Amino acid sequence: MSSVPDRVLSLIEVSGLSRHAFALRIGLDDSKLSKSLSGARRFSSLDLARMADLCQVTVDWLITGEEPPLAVAARTTGGDAGAALVAAKRYSTLRADMASLGYPQPWRPMTTGLGTGGYVEQGHRLAEDALARVRRAGRSISEGALAALIEEVFGADVAVVELGTGFDGLAVASDDVKLILLATSHVPARQRFTLAHELGHLLAGDGQDVHLDRDIFDKSQAKDPSELRANAFASVFLMPEGILRDAVGSTGLTDETFAVLSCELMVTPSALAYRLLRLRLIDAGSCDRYKAITAARAASTIGLGEQFAQRVTEAGTPRPPGLLVRDTYAAYESGAATLRPYANLLETDVDDLRRALESEHGTHDAS
Repeated sequence: MSSVPDRVLSLIEVSGLSRHAFALRIGLDDSKLSKSLSGARRFSSLDLARMADLCQVTVDWLITGEEPPLAVAARTTGGDAGAALVAAKRYSTLRADMASLGYPQPWRPMTTGLGTGGYVEQGHRLAEDALARVRRAGRSISEGALAALIEEVFGADVAVVELGTGFDGLAVASDDVKLILLATSHVPARQRFTLAHELGHLLAGDGQDVHLDRDIFDKSQAKDPSELRANAFASVFLMPEGILRDAVGSTGLTDETFAVLSCELMVTPSALAYRLLRLRLIDAGSCDRYKAITAARAASTIGLGEQFAQRVTEAGTPRPPGLLVRDTYAAYESGAATLRPYANLLETDVDDLRRALESEHGTHDAS
C-alpha cells in the first residue's frame, strides 16, 4: 500500500519538474523535501495544501490515497445530474480537505432517532424534533434565508448552482461531509421545499455517499420509503402545525389569511392546501380551490408582489456553501492552507484576491 511520500513522488514524476523545482514551487528547500520523502520529516498541513494546489489533487487523497465514490459518480453521470455531481465533488473534496487541515464540518445530527412507525410518521417526528432545535436556537423557519438557518442550526453546507432544468438537488453524506446542493430556480418555493427535503435525508441518515433528486415531486418516488419520509419531513418542517392552527383559529381560513400563510412560510399554495387538508383544517373543496392559486397571485393578493420578485431573483442566484467559505478563509488566515481554496469558492482570481486582501483599501476621514 502506498504512503504519502509515495504519492508525492508520483506527483513529482507526473509534473515533469525536477525535485528542486518542485520543492521551490511548494515553498520547501531541497533538504526538507528530501527528508519528507525519506520519512525522516512529516509533510506539514501547509505542505500538503500547496502540493494539492500545484498538482490539482486533494489533500484527502494525499493523506489517504483513496478516491471518494462521489468522484467516480461525477465522472460517469451525464446531463444536469452529472453537472450537479461535479459541483458536489468540488465542494465535498474541499470540505474533506478542510477536515484534514483541522477545520471539520460542524455537523450536528439529531440524537432522538427515527423511532417506530411508518416512514411518513418518522418524517413527521423528525421534523418536529428539528423544529424544536430551531426554536432553541432562537430562530424561525419563516424568518431569513433557510440556507443560512440550516448551516447555523444543523451545520450542513448548503450550495446553489446553475444546472439548467430537470434537476432539483442532492445530498452528500460521508464521515467528513454533509452537503446539500440545489439547482438555481425560478420557483423559490420549490427550491425551498427541495432544501428541506434534502435536509430530511441527511438527518434521517439515508445512506452514505450521494443521494440524487432529479424531481422531488415525481410520483414514482412514492415507491421509495426514504423519499416518502423526506417529503413528510419537508412538509412539517416548512409548515408547522402550530402556526397553521393559530392562523385558522376559531373563525376559519379566509383567502387573505391563506395568501399570507403561503407568503410567510414561503411554500407553494398547492403544498399549503394539501397540508391544511391533511390536518383537517380545510375541506376537500377548499383544498381544490386553494391549490389552483399560483404563488405570484398569492403574493399579489396581499401586496407582496415586489417581495416575491426579490425571492425569485434570490432563488436564481448561485450561492457557495457559507460554512465552507468561512472555514477556507480561516485555514488561510491561520497558515494551514493557501488562499486558492477560498478564491475558488468565491470564483475569483487568486492573485487578484491576494492583492486585495493585502492592500490598504477604503476611505477614511482624516479630520
